[in-house]
Amino acid sequence: MTTQLSRDHWEKVLAEVRLEGRHFIDGAFRPSLSGETFTRIRPMDGKPGGTLARGNAADIDAAVSAARAAFDAGTWRHKEPGEKKRIMLAWAELIRAHGEELAMLETIDVGKPVMASLNVDVRLCADGIQYYGEMIDKMYDEIAPTGPKARALVRKVPLGVIGAITPWNYPLIIDAWKLGPAIAAGNSVVLKPAEQSSLSALRLAALAVEAGLPAGVLNVVTGYGQDTGRPLALHMDVDMIAFTGSTEVGKLIMGYAAQSNVKRVALELGGKSPLVVFDDADLDAAASAVAWGCFYNSGETCHASTRLLVQRSVQDRLIEKIRDVADREIALKHPLDPTAQIGALIEEAHMHKVLSMIADGEQQGARRAFGAERVLSETGGYYVSPGVFVDVSNDMRIARQEIFGPVLAAIPFDTEEEALAIANDTIYGLAGAVFTKDMDRAHRFSEALHAGTVWINTYDMSSFATPFGGFKQSGFGRDRSVHAIDKYCDYKTIWQQFG
Repeated sequence: MTTQLSRDHWEKVLAEVRLEGRHFIDGAFRPSLSGETFTRIRPMDGKPGGTLARGNAADIDAAVSAARAAFDAGTWRHKEPGEKKRIMLAWAELIRAHGEELAMLETIDVGKPVMASLNVDVRLCADGIQYYGEMIDKMYDEIAPTGPKARALVRKVPLGVIGAITPWNYPLIIDAWKLGPAIAAGNSVVLKPAEQSSLSALRLAALAVEAGLPAGVLNVVTGYGQDTGRPLALHMDVDMIAFTGSTEVGKLIMGYAAQSNVKRVALELGGKSPLVVFDDADLDAAASAVAWGCFYNSGETCHASTRLLVQRSVQDRLIEKIRDVADREIALKHPLDPTAQIGALIEEAHMHKVLSMIADGEQQGARRAFGAERVLSETGGYYVSPGVFVDVSNDMRIARQEIFGPVLAAIPFDTEEEALAIANDTIYGLAGAVFTKDMDRAHRFSEALHAGTVWINTYDMSSFATPFGGFKQSGFGRDRSVHAIDKYCDYKTIWQQFG
């Protein structure tokens, strides 16, 4: 996979890439049954992007029927483990081989720098499919210790049909987080990508079939949440919904599961992650972690470090260092510029929401230290510069609600007890971090911080070997790691008596 390409090269890829917008059901592309479509606007320049099939309950039903037929026939789940592994590894290699195409589809949809789409999103998508493919022939059943007169076989079995609903901020990565373990476990899947970011999911499904995945095992239905996500979550023949998105929609998903067939639910929801900096910390390292943790992907990251809790005596120095990192390292440019580090926000309505929350912060008394304003408007795209607010209190809207933009709220504290109280004073519990040279305090604080992932003197380190997910209203269930497979399975006990 190429790591550095010119703007001219990417302009050529943009001109030539195919924007397939039909549903992918039972191994083939299909228009919506209603014939309706919708067109997405490109965040990078405000121009028309892909035209997609506008799905509804009938399309969802067709996809679920295909998934159920494939599961019941056993075309995938009964395949020999080594063969399933070979197919998933071939799928991962096809993702890598089509890396530039997939990266461009991602950038067209979501406006992130195409080099980030290639070197981060495509790479991690392929790595995720490979990781779970490698696990297929390493999963064992159990024999329970029942004594000599009986044998109890404890089998881990797939649930059946999985409904996966994924967000627009990291489509390829989070698709792999769902599809990898769900398919490796032997399930069939109906994937409903966000209406803002469907192009790469459709191509991903086609590549899976090209690699040898049987028809019907992976289906993709595009459309708006109310039209497609809701009927998927309510469907009586769907055994589980795996959802990543907002806390508000996650609550709806739980309700739909209860209203229908009490299907399983796994939710990875919002966050307002605290990054806590004590006065003995390495401020240069902290500044880099804060800036990249908050501003990367234009702040459109569920675990972004959007709440900076900083000991009052070092607040001013740290803010200046964060500004320096943002100015020197985090270049906001057109997404096809190979030197861009961050690009556009997802759509115009979201940009105005971010700008509204910025204005609300100022009205509530927070002071803008730098940035946090619309830029590059001449491009027609939706760009907001990285920015920091100081004099923030934890009861302000910008400190309590997800902004999902490159906006940092700095909250001062004086004591460790005060910092911990502020850090945990949130409805979310997705991630957090602590920066200090005192390792006793670092471990004491990280244990007390109520979050699914906590970093010490770093931020956003990740691996497929580690589970990811949250506490409180950040959801439940874990993506990544071997533990992700567990939620797509259940245990069946088979008894046999002797004599």
